[in-house]
Amino acid sequence: MIEDFYALQPYSLSQPEKENLLLPELRTLTRHHYENCQPYHSILDAMNINIDDINTVSDIPFFPVRMFKELDLMSIPKEQIFKTATSSGTTGQKVSKVYADMETAMIQQKVLIKIFGDFLGKKRLPMLVIDSAETVRNRQLFSARGAAIIGLQMIASKQVFALDKDMNLQKELVCEFLREHAGQKFLIFGFTFMAWQHFYKELLKIYERFDLSEAFLMTSGGWKKLQSQAISREEFKARFEEVCGLRHFLDHYGMAEQIGAINAECECGHLHASIYSDIIPRRHTDFSPCEIGEPGILQMVSVLPHSYPGHSLISEDEGVLLGVDDCPCGRKGKYFEVLGRIKQAELRGCSDTYAARF
Repeated sequence: MIEDFYALQPYSLSQPEKENLLLPELRTLTRHHYENCQPYHSILDAMNINIDDINTVSDIPFFPVRMFKELDLMSIPKEQIFKTATSSGTTGQKVSKVYADMETAMIQQKVLIKIFGDFLGKKRLPMLVIDSAETVRNRQLFSARGAAIIGLQMIASKQVFALDKDMNLQKELVCEFLREHAGQKFLIFGFTFMAWQHFYKELLKIYERFDLSEAFLMTSGGWKKLQSQAISREEFKARFEEVCGLRHFLDHYGMAEQIGAINAECECGHLHASIYSDIIPRRHTDFSPCEIGEPGILQMVSVLPHSYPGHSLISEDEGVLLGVDDCPCGRKGKYFEVLGRIKQAELRGCSDTYAARF
C-alpha cells in the first residue's frame, strides 16, 4: 500500500530494504494496469509477460515513454479524469498526455512535498518563479512546467512570477522580492535554461546587487542548450555565485509521465532516487541492467501512477549509476548522473523545448 511509504523518510532505506518495499507495490500496479488499461494489457501479452513471474524490481516490464505520444493510456474511466498533464514538444511534435484522477494527483503532490522537505525542511518558504503566470492558467490541461509550478505551491508560503505573459522580466517586481528576502532562506524555481536566460542574464544588467547566499535555486532539465553555449553545470553554479552569492542548488530529474517521482540533487551534486521510485540503467544491446559506472538507457520505475500505466518506463535519456547506499551526503539508495539524450531521440522536456526557440 502506498500509505506504507509515507511513514518513512524518502532516503532512509538501504537499496535491499527499498526494493523489498517497492516490489509488491510495483507488482500490484502492474496487475492493476493490466486489468484496467487495454493497450497496456496488449503490450504485456505481446511481450509474453506473466505477472506471477515478477520476482525483482528489474523484472517489472517496461515500455518506451514515447507510447504516451501515440496512445491514450489510462486505467480509469474517462469521467474520473481530474487533470491532464502534457509533455512539451517543439512545433510539429506530438505531446504526451498523462491522465490523473484525484487519488493520483494527491499522491503526486504529497510525495513531491516529502522529497523536497528532505532538502529544504518543513517550513514553507517564499518562492520566486522564473516563469509566467500564464503557464498555470488552465488547471485541467497544462504542461509539465505548469504541473511543477502548481505542485510546488504546497511548499511555498507565496509564489511570485518573475516573467510577464511575453516572457519578459518584471524588473521592479523581482527587485522588490529580492530586496525583501535578501540574506534569508527562500526559493527560486525555474527550468534550467529559463533561469539562465531570464534571471542570470537579467541580474547582470541590474546595477543593484542582491544577497542570495541563503536562497535555494531549484532547476530541472535544459542542460543541452547551455552545454552548446559552453556552459557546464559547474560554470552555471559559479556564475550565479559570482553575481549574487547564490550557493545552494537543487537540480532535479524527472518526466511528465511520472510527475511527483523526482530525483533530486544532493549537496554533492548527485541525483538520488527516493523510496518512491528507482532507476535502472540498461544496456543498448539487450536491455540488461548495467553495472555501476556503466552508461545505459534509463528505466524509471515509480509507485505513484495509479490512474495510468506509467509505473515502469524506458526513457530517451542515457545515464550512469554512480553508487548505491554510499553517497557522502548520507542519503541511502541509488545515486546517478544523467548523461544526455540518446542519439536520434526527439528533443523533449520543458526547458530544452523552450530553449529551442532561442
